[in-house]
Amino acid sequence: MERINILVKRLNLTTTENIVLHSVKNFSKHHLSEYLTRPVTTDNIRKIYQEFGDIGIFGSTITSDYTAGLTNKMYGLIAKEIEAVDSGFRSMLSVQSSLVMKPIHQYGGDRLFEKYVPDLSIGKTIGCFGLTEPDSGSDASAMKTNARLDGNHYILNGSKTWITSSPLADVFIIWAKEDGKVSGFVLDRSMEGISTPEIKNKMSLKSSITGMIHLTDVKVPKENKLDVSGMRGPLSCLNNARFGISFGVLGAAEYCIQQTIDYGLNRNLFGSLLAEKQLFQSKLANMTTEYNLGLSAALTVADNMDDGVFIPEMISLIKRNNCSKSLNIAREARDMLGGNGITEEYNIFRHMVNLETVNTYEGTHDIHSLILGNYVTERKAF
Repeated sequence: MERINILVKRLNLTTTENIVLHSVKNFSKHHLSEYLTRPVTTDNIRKIYQEFGDIGIFGSTITSDYTAGLTNKMYGLIAKEIEAVDSGFRSMLSVQSSLVMKPIHQYGGDRLFEKYVPDLSIGKTIGCFGLTEPDSGSDASAMKTNARLDGNHYILNGSKTWITSSPLADVFIIWAKEDGKVSGFVLDRSMEGISTPEIKNKMSLKSSITGMIHLTDVKVPKENKLDVSGMRGPLSCLNNARFGISFGVLGAAEYCIQQTIDYGLNRNLFGSLLAEKQLFQSKLANMTTEYNLGLSAALTVADNMDDGVFIPEMISLIKRNNCSKSLNIAREARDMLGGNGITEEYNIFRHMVNLETVNTYEGTHDIHSLILGNYVTERKAF
């Protein structure tokens, strides 16, 4: 891996941060990867959450008695190590940390924080984030899920889809329209009227469980409403998750590049090693260049976030670029391995189909193009 990282030779981490990152690397490589050969069951998924909790990486940027209070850079680097194993595992980390614990911490107040975050931080309970709906897709503000105040409770009705971990979730962050404005609510499994069917037969992110959320007259206590109004609430959560994704996909890309190098150094073709062929080296040069530029950009944004001088468009830029470029790297690596590129032995095809999904969720490539276009022209196209 050292020879792949050409531009980034120093991460400028503290001794403690280096120990944490080394621990996550070892966990990912020698333990988390073993789950790829195990069946995707509720029990095994819960074990993964508990083991993430054991090593203390849930909600890592939150400073509290239950969380590590790490920098955004460290959160990104942790996501990169997890996704080097599989994007589905990183999705679990991102949702629990950025989309469930983060809004409770940011908008929930002390009571909700103490009620939900301790168990979420150790993976004893699993959270999910309900924003996307069957009929609105990228236009989240057009959601139909609604909330109506009735005495000391809100009554929620609606449906969400493509929700990571919803079939086994214990805690739900639900975004709904209240008098025409978007509001956030914290629900738990014990509330009547919640059903969460699983989406079957996925061909991507097969290591995680994905489902829907159907809400039928769900009574939610008034105090479970988050203290934020409008799309600012869900978008602030998504920005943090997109940041983690921007690092995570580079872990998948790095894995694919390294596998391709190893393959080329061990395969003879027309009298010499495949790695000695000009076309092979040219493609590796392109892949390595895009990886290094993506990592450098992600680290720059991380430093800006940690210094408090970032703007959301920075995250759109790296989410758009790094997802697209990592997907292209995986596709190229698959091609360079020929037929072997589709086998489980090398795992490149699995990364490739996972990245097809990661390139789509939490803002497609085109949606982030519009966000960036709006920023540079100061004119909306959507």
